[in-house]
Amino acid sequence: MSETPEARERFRGLLIGTAVGDALGLPAEGVSRRRARKMFRGGWRHRLLFRRGMASDDTDHTVLVAQCLLAHPRSAERFARRLAWSLRLWLLSLPAGIGWATLRSILRLWAGYPPARSGVYSAGNGPAMRAAPLGAFFADSPDRLDDYVSACTRITHTDPRALTGAKAVAYVAAWAIRDQLRERPGIDDLLDVMRRAATAADQEWQELLELMRRAEARGLQVGEFAASLGLDDGVSGYIYHSVPVALYAWHRHFGDFEGTVSAVLDCGGDTDTAGAVAGALAGAVLGEGGIPRDWVAGIVDWPRGVTVIRLIADRLAAAGPDRHFARPVRYFWPGLLPRNLVLLIVVLAHGLRRLAPPY
Repeated sequence: MSETPEARERFRGLLIGTAVGDALGLPAEGVSRRRARKMFRGGWRHRLLFRRGMASDDTDHTVLVAQCLLAHPRSAERFARRLAWSLRLWLLSLPAGIGWATLRSILRLWAGYPPARSGVYSAGNGPAMRAAPLGAFFADSPDRLDDYVSACTRITHTDPRALTGAKAVAYVAAWAIRDQLRERPGIDDLLDVMRRAATAADQEWQELLELMRRAEARGLQVGEFAASLGLDDGVSGYIYHSVPVALYAWHRHFGDFEGTVSAVLDCGGDTDTAGAVAGALAGAVLGEGGIPRDWVAGIVDWPRGVTVIRLIADRLAAAGPDRHFARPVRYFWPGLLPRNLVLLIVVLAHGLRRLAPPY
């Protein structure tokens, strides 16, 4: 996709949409659907800290991937090496809410394992939460897209299902950017894109696609679709749960950022990751201008705040895999440690709050 104002707007929407979905969902992470309805009344808004929000590891990983793309847009191997070092250093900043598989993988990286062998056998949703920028960047280069998604995934997760989920997110992001989607596509078009993410032998994935098709034919809402997957208590961290729910919400509420993200968050469970994925894909269609302003303005993060994320998005849109290089964006990275300590305290406070009513 050539560099245009629309391209910049869509890249901004993807990255900022990730941060918004992540920040909105973080206070509700791990809360059941039923209890979330009681605790978070009056519509979704920032509630992490005095009606303000901060992003978690979902946005951190997305930013790291984007920065590594800017540094190495033509070599998946070099990209993976840089991302591996970025993850090693990210762990030293004491991030809150790191996944168990990701933690083990980064410890393996510190122990000397190369990026191609550091991953652990897990189908957690870590690879999905950072896949959208890869799809947008390589929208016109499907072979390189596959190489980069595979390299990005196996650093932390080696279960084939993790790669399938990550590819599905990346492919839909690439579709939105490449075809400049403006109208809601047919469900069969979406399922065709998702089908390419897995082999025909993956029966579980094929069954999920059929469930999505039936849900759309019956006019099921996102929460009803999640319930049909057995997720009455919330979307789990299993990538074959979080990705189909996020993609179904993207299609069901196409062109409506607030509706897309709210529908996912209403499901409860792993709300920050599901919200981040849905926000990225909705933002890739609508651009930053399609995201509610109060949701963007409510993120008070530092040193990787919205301003830095917007600049990274602009450089991604300007660079592209076949155009000139763009340097990664510089920011005051020493501020990450105190920032993460503050976030950790806030997250622990929310954990204590959940011990109190309403139940």
